[in-house]
Amino acid sequence: MKILVIGATGMIGSRIVAEALNRGHQVTAASRSGRSDGLPTDPTLTAVALDAAAPSAVAEQPAGHDAVISAVSPPRDGSDPAAPLLGTYRSLVEGLRTAGVRRLIAVGGAGSLKTASGQDRVDNPDFPAIYKAEALAQRDLLNLLRAEATDLDWTYVSPADHIAPGERTGTFRRGGDQLLAATDGSSFISAEDYAVALVDEFETNDNIRRRITVAY
Repeated sequence: MKILVIGATGMIGSRIVAEALNRGHQVTAASRSGRSDGLPTDPTLTAVALDAAAPSAVAEQPAGHDAVISAVSPPRDGSDPAAPLLGTYRSLVEGLRTAGVRRLIAVGGAGSLKTASGQDRVDNPDFPAIYKAEALAQRDLLNLLRAEATDLDWTYVSPADHIAPGERTGTFRRGGDQLLAATDGSSFISAEDYAVALVDEFETNDNIRRRITVAY
């Protein structure tokens, strides 16, 4: 199938591209630079330039694809991350409608996952302050998809509390709205296994208009 990956050269996006190519999918890798640095060399890979902050560009790119995977991150320059993130996704949702592409998978955050206390992770007192604005923006994005994209086949994929480059094991747990943690309280997933879970979801379509999460 033909997939558009937005934010394709980032830490998570690049691993999603690699996983999708490894499974035989045709990938359009969209990034601000339009370069394919750090991505696999593959004849089915096309690299394109895309400014995710430009609504017209975001709206035009989905045409001709079976699905869009968005690994767009909120800005991390100290400004309010919510407005640009939500603006990008509103443009993308409209673009999908215009292009007749129904499938959207969003790389989400862990902050909106429920903890044992019943609170969202981001609302717990020990949530790192440095990540709070981004986590709140990601929660707003999940709410936007639930309220404004009811006509699309979207899935929001939350990682564990911590995600970082690591190994591709193919062995992990899947969940819904609850934060997954080990017996010692840790919650982790490698970026490689996160990509496995996300591409699995793309292939199976098991969780339409739902949030899922993955962790060890």
